[in-house]
Amino acid sequence: MNPPIILADEPTGSLDSETEADLLNFIQQLNQELKITFLIITHDEQVAKIGHRTVEIQDGRLIEGGDTHAF
Repeated sequence: MNPPIILADEPTGSLDSETEADLLNFIQQLNQELKITFLIITHDEQVAKIGHRTVEIQDGRLIEGGDTHAF
């Protein structure tokens, strides 16, 4: 199985900081090597920073002009 996209809702929500770092590194590796797109829903700004693009939802509405981050 080689999915083109993976949806992840708070994938690091219950992890200790070391395991969180390992998982985020793995996600980045899969993205770079296998070109898998990840759509990550998170409240954690540190997790959001690994993304190429972030958007914010407030009061059920998409806030225009999401930030773009580089790896």
